[in-house]
Amino acid sequence: MTWDATWSATLPWLIVLSSLVPGVLIFFVPEANRRLRSSLNLTGAVAKVMLIAVALYQVYHGAAFVWRAELLPGTELILRLDALGLLFVALSGGLWLVTTVYAIGYMEEQPHRSRFFGFFSLCVTATVGIAQAGNLFTLFLFYELLALSTYPLIVHDGTREARRVGRMYLAYTLGGSTLVLAGAIWLQVAAGPVPFAEAEGTPGLAAQAGRGTLTAIFALLVVGFAVKAAVVPLHAWLPAAMVAPTPVSALLHAVAVVKAGAFGIMRVVYDVFGFALVDALDLAGPLAVAAVVTILYGSLQALRQENLKRRLAYSTVSQASYIVLGTALAGSTAAMGGMVHLVHQGVMKITLFFCAGSLAETLGVHDIRELRGAGRRMPVTMATFTVAALGMMAAPPMAGFISEWYLGFAALQAGQGWVLAVLLTSSLLNAMYFLPIVYGAWFREPPAEWPDERELHPGWETRPSLLLPGVVTAVLTVAFGLFAGTPFAPLEWVQVIALREFPP
Repeated sequence: MTWDATWSATLPWLIVLSSLVPGVLIFFVPEANRRLRSSLNLTGAVAKVMLIAVALYQVYHGAAFVWRAELLPGTELILRLDALGLLFVALSGGLWLVTTVYAIGYMEEQPHRSRFFGFFSLCVTATVGIAQAGNLFTLFLFYELLALSTYPLIVHDGTREARRVGRMYLAYTLGGSTLVLAGAIWLQVAAGPVPFAEAEGTPGLAAQAGRGTLTAIFALLVVGFAVKAAVVPLHAWLPAAMVAPTPVSALLHAVAVVKAGAFGIMRVVYDVFGFALVDALDLAGPLAVAAVVTILYGSLQALRQENLKRRLAYSTVSQASYIVLGTALAGSTAAMGGMVHLVHQGVMKITLFFCAGSLAETLGVHDIRELRGAGRRMPVTMATFTVAALGMMAAPPMAGFISEWYLGFAALQAGQGWVLAVLLTSSLLNAMYFLPIVYGAWFREPPAEWPDERELHPGWETRPSLLLPGVVTAVLTVAFGLFAGTPFAPLEWVQVIALREFPP
């Protein structure tokens, strides 16, 4: 085997192992050895980002990275780095690094830290495995690993409520995984091995199975992935999972679980069936309707929540379906809007959760009514929250505006003006549930009894490890919108994907 062939097969595994190996080692680190545990965490996270940077450069210039092994007759395990997968890999790796810094600070006084960070790393391992999966079988294996590795994180506190929510989470996610497995097996029986294929989906798929069979398989796969994407009515696990520690909430919403579901739907539509076949089977319309219902329902439910993390959870229910909507609309412009929102929503939402966790840890506040005056006591934290909230409202020049611009433009191109009306309504609802928080934090008097963390950390409003990650992601929220047309913005990479998925 030549060096090029060896490197092509090795890089996907190196990206997986960069979190798997530290994660396994962390389980054996004594609880008191904080320095070793943090070093393993950060070394793995930095190594992953560096490997991803190499992959981005080489795939952009046309390199191909594929590793495969036959596990069963006719069934292969395939790891493959393509442009679409790398978008998700880059999001997961980059946000894992900043979330690791945040989690080290957040969990420093918590028990069972080695267990927590071990499963934390396994969760990201599963996520990058999903992103690099080259067929449905491989995707299913990592999809199942993601469900199992996130369960201990959700029940980490060990309370009765946490255990109840953990059982609920397993019921939803393992049920979704079962549907994905059933769809994948049925597809292989009907059409043979189906590796992911850029541009137009699997060649000849329509000729290998009947319309009814393809429709049923599509429904099984999409519903299975829709569970993790929190598409209504399969969303109830996500707000309930807010009993988990804040770094886990950030991981669920911005890096791993919800994004894995949305990404799975994108793979099915673009790389298994192909959008032309999905449209010919009259399946794009129902998928778009499910996305629209979820967008509006999530926003309306967010308005009713007084707990900050639950309001953010219902916001995710709504915002994640922007990705599904972009996938369901015709044309490369809509696809670009959905794909770039995969990144933009992740960066904005993780900023909001970083702020929520910092406010809870520093001031002991959890409900929205308790946030009055928080901007005066923690101005940097609330400034980052404000930036991310404006992004969620699609206010220019934030990242969220770019996503909504492409989705709205695509809707008009397709003659579906009603979709633009839905997007504008959603932005209005976002403003209705975010602006009262921002107003109260900046323009109302803070209570006198709040503890002053500045006495413990002179020059800082809270622990630096809780403050700085949110500042970084807030800066990215502005930069991804303000400099969207530059070579290093996510939109540039999304244009590369669109050219490969939708060739002229």
